[in-house]
Amino acid sequence: MTNALVSIQIIPKTPNGEDVIPYVDAAIAVIIEAGVPYQVSPLETTMEGNLAELLEIIQKMNERMIELGSLSIISQVKIFYRPDGASMNALTEKYR
Repeated sequence: MTNALVSIQIIPKTPNGEDVIPYVDAAIAVIIEAGVPYQVSPLETTMEGNLAELLEIIQKMNERMIELGSLSIISQVKIFYRPDGASMNALTEKYR
């Protein structure tokens, strides 16, 4: 059951101070590969799904940054958890 929304802003420290955008693109690719609903915003990406699965995706995103040569990563995470169901549409439909 979809019981959580998790927003993440991932900030990798690049090896030589290069642009982080290719790293962020790789992190978003991890989300896409996971197959969960998601929405990219200018400063963070929000995923929808089971909380345990979404936290596992965040771990994989961080591991991917290390694989790409990042020295360290800051992951700023926001979690909305509702055991009886959570969805991006339900939280934002009044604004559409």
